Amino acid sequence: MTFYEEVGGAETFDRLVHAFYVGVAADPELRALYPEEDLAPAERRLRMFLEQYFGGPNAYSQERGHPRLRMRHAPFPVTLDMRDRWMRHMLAAMETLDLPEAHAEAMRDYFMRAAHMLVNTDETPPPAGTGAPSSSPVGPEGRPTL
Repeated sequence: MTFYEEVGGAETFDRLVHAFYVGVAADPELRALYPEEDLAPAERRLRMFLEQYFGGPNAYSQERGHPRLRMRHAPFPVTLDMRDRWMRHMLAAMETLDLPEAHAEAMRDYFMRAAHMLVNTDETPPPAGTGAPSSSPVGPEGRPTL
């Protein structure tokens, strides 16, 4: 039996993702990262992705190809604040499910690692010329620092 089946399959992921997007819709700062007027397509994509990740149908890859999470999120400013907002809504959505603790912990662990990995910008970059460290891949001379 897969993890997906053990946690209740499609019904569980439908409930989880729907509850998550109810939270997103009520969070103006996080909602602003979603370019679509209607959150239903984003809800569908996340549900398919999570189902596939946790051992369910591979509809996400069949429809959209490899997930490439970092690449797909690169156009959006994912700050530590946005990560924390995303996590707050996902953890609240997790609370709507009645999962065994071991399963819930495995899911929370994945969500935390994935959310942290998607952070792609500083919240407030240091003022130019202050000598403060920068996470930019380009140094002050315009040369890559990677």
